[in-house]
Amino acid sequence: METPFKIWDPSKGIQLGPVTLHFYSLMFVFAFGFGYVLMLRIFKIDNVNQKYLEPLFTWTLIGTILGARLGHVIFYQPELFKEDFWSVFLPISTKNGFKFTGFSGLASHGATIALIFTTLYYSFKIIKKNPFWVYDRIGIVVALGGAFVRIGNFFNSEIVGKAVDPNSPLAILFPQQSSEYGPTVPRYPGQLLEAAGYFLLFILLWTLYRKTNKKYQQGWLFGLFFIILWAVRFFVEFLKEPQGDEFIQIGGLNTGQVLSIPFMIAGVVIMIISKKFKITPAENEKPE
Repeated sequence: METPFKIWDPSKGIQLGPVTLHFYSLMFVFAFGFGYVLMLRIFKIDNVNQKYLEPLFTWTLIGTILGARLGHVIFYQPELFKEDFWSVFLPISTKNGFKFTGFSGLASHGATIALIFTTLYYSFKIIKKNPFWVYDRIGIVVALGGAFVRIGNFFNSEIVGKAVDPNSPLAILFPQQSSEYGPTVPRYPGQLLEAAGYFLLFILLWTLYRKTNKKYQQGWLFGLFFIILWAVRFFVEFLKEPQGDEFIQIGGLNTGQVLSIPFMIAGVVIMIISKKFKITPAENEKPE
């Protein structure tokens, strides 16, 4: 293809003999791998027993994958429950014969909802701390993980941006883009814009956690995380193509934007009430 535009046309992954390690999957490995290391560092800073880390990782993994998959199907592809039921829960397709597909549809809103519930269980039954204490720290990790996931979307040429002026410095061609997006034309790299927003949020949260006493005001960091994360998602959506059937639309806002608004409002409320949950450094270290 001869064109003056920047072209994003990567290989699908790293070939390891008969197996291909897809870059999208690799980004998930990075997200959880760096997340584990980061949370290990956080537990050491807070002088919390390391035995509480493994169950947190397990429940976070379950909540993220299961919630993200169910969220995508419920919000964007509900027809799969009828047309290809097992593909909702397993990385396979049985619609036109058995085929291993991996999970090609994951929604961050679904992952967030599931994580809220799995973290509640972890907080009350395992570490026995105020859930906001756990949410404050998970928010830091999730912000970084979200950046990796969006980079994975970029490798897959999915969740692409809307068509952009060919003269724009952001204009990129995605030859591998899904047929649902129409002709291959210069588009915004929406995935990278969102990834950049999440990475900057991670830097902000980590700095506030390390350099201020806000980690002792349980819920404050989490509330800020909710507001900024979903604000990034909300505004980048203006530059992105619709994902699947956008059956939730209000006042010109798409599904992703409508679903982001309640989370932003929740973030404001959490920051306001967080002043009721202040603890001392000594109380911060206690598992119960």
